[in-house]
Amino acid sequence: MLTKEYRICMPLTVEEYKIGQLYMIARHSLEQSDAGNGVEVVENKECCEDPEHGKGQYTEKRIHLSSRLPYWIQAFCPKVFYIVERGWNYYPFTITEYTCSFIPKLHITILTKFEDNAGTSENCLNVPEDKLSERAVDFVDIAFDELNPKHYKKEEDPKFFKSNITGRGPLVEGWMHDTPIMCSYKLVQVSFEVWGLQTKVEDFIQRCVRDVLLLGHRQAFAWIDEWHGMTIKDVRDYEHRKQLEANDKVLTATQEQQAEESKQACVD
Repeated sequence: MLTKEYRICMPLTVEEYKIGQLYMIARHSLEQSDAGNGVEVVENKECCEDPEHGKGQYTEKRIHLSSRLPYWIQAFCPKVFYIVERGWNYYPFTITEYTCSFIPKLHITILTKFEDNAGTSENCLNVPEDKLSERAVDFVDIAFDELNPKHYKKEEDPKFFKSNITGRGPLVEGWMHDTPIMCSYKLVQVSFEVWGLQTKVEDFIQRCVRDVLLLGHRQAFAWIDEWHGMTIKDVRDYEHRKQLEANDKVLTATQEQQAEESKQACVD
């Protein structure tokens, strides 16, 4: 099992990020949905109260991504391929799990906690002492870490973006010493116990997770003028609308793909 703890600082408060995160995930999921790829929301409801963390929100999603996998994985994956995401949001603490029925030995768990600091808590996710040596800590800088060029947009670059509403930005060297500042601590555990592929797959998934975290958190800040001032009801309503749009987009594309494959099979 490969374990990494990502620490992503944001020029926000934890209370602000509660809204920004929900807005970002909903909009990002819709934007990433195309031609059979994307996020399909299966459930989004209140979950049973946790004795430690209180009331929370449960979500279950199908992440369709077959055409975005590297060729060496596509070679043994079915054409219609998705990963199941289950999440329990007890903000400011969340649990997220990823599984795939086609690859039962693949399991990803992400524990997240949000704190109003610059990533200075050494073990806020309470990793057992005997496991700390297995954890690699990786600070993700939303302003200066290199983003995959295919996702780059100047208007979403924190080095250039300035919020009209809050006056925050652009982010310059040393920005993490300014206030407000909060940190998203994410303990990501990836397990793929298949001889000959374990290291390669676990490394690949951790790189993908880091790329998604970098892009998503850059967008959450760059979109601040759209979500700042929303109430939790406002953002939940927005989330619901975008989920319906994303589901329709993914399912329509999947049905068209299946129809085309059936047509091609008849021709062959």
